[in-house]
Amino acid sequence: MELKDIEQAYQTLSQIIEIFQKQLDLSYFDALIEALSDLLENQINGKEEIDASTVAELEKLYRHLDLSEFSSEEIRQVIQLLLLGSYKKERVQPNHQMTPDSIGYLITFLIEKITSKEKLNSVLDLTVGTGNLLAVILNNLKSLGNQSLKAYGVDNDDTLLAIADVSLALQRISNVELFHQDALDNLMLPQVDLVVSDLPVGYYPLDDRAAQFETHAVEGHSFAHYLLIERGVEKLAENGWGLFVVPSGIFETKEAQPLLKMIQKNGYLQGLLNLPRELFVFEKSRKAILMVQKKGDQAHQASQILLGDFPSLKDKKEFNGFLDEINAWVKENQ
Repeated sequence: MELKDIEQAYQTLSQIIEIFQKQLDLSYFDALIEALSDLLENQINGKEEIDASTVAELEKLYRHLDLSEFSSEEIRQVIQLLLLGSYKKERVQPNHQMTPDSIGYLITFLIEKITSKEKLNSVLDLTVGTGNLLAVILNNLKSLGNQSLKAYGVDNDDTLLAIADVSLALQRISNVELFHQDALDNLMLPQVDLVVSDLPVGYYPLDDRAAQFETHAVEGHSFAHYLLIERGVEKLAENGWGLFVVPSGIFETKEAQPLLKMIQKNGYLQGLLNLPRELFVFEKSRKAILMVQKKGDQAHQASQILLGDFPSLKDKKEFNGFLDEINAWVKENQ
């Protein structure tokens, strides 16, 4: 598909969403879910609540919306544009905004380098949200030859999870199970080979539940991202990898000592790579990719922890040079 086809599909779905908002008095997100669900099921489910002339208009719009020739990745791009459009119309807290594609591609690059297709059979996203990060990873790993990766996604926001559900279905990604729950509650999932999560930053309100984790705060509320890293490490199979999007200065405070001890007890801190500065409005909001490997018979502490800053995506020479450094680190520590 050409870029104009993706743009046209986006414009058509935007019109449909606007109609549902007005006719059914829905929020943008709920109208988006309605539009994508109808597209998936090839029918207008709420037409009895819409006047006949508007139903005819919707049917005409849907007839011009043929995604059968779109790849999974192109469908994801259409939905991504719709989600980006929602941020202009509804107030969405930062922890609920989808992970940018650029971060997803960098995580996929790291996954490709540190894992093998033969040993990578399952992946878990503890904070799956709208599913954009998980979809980027699954679509790109599939293009690299991993056809049978089983995926799990967890989130306690039912609206975001509903978007993820219909989005993944439209992308023809069928090997995903989604769970509507708090990832820090009892998580009845098998051990996985890979955990990836763009972690929410802030305090976790349930102190009694947090107290069950090694990374809980001695006083006051605990950091949710600390607890989620611990949960992620817990759900990793032996030798498995956890790639977490975290604040870039995550280990720079004394509160991080329990987190570091937990990682060293259960696995190895293998890397912390600051994401390109241009992706963040403020330096204090900059994030990094934390790389943790679970202990096992094929895992060992790297001779040197992979540290550094991803250069600007616009500087191809410097950026490719940094990727070469990562490749060299992987070869040295295999």
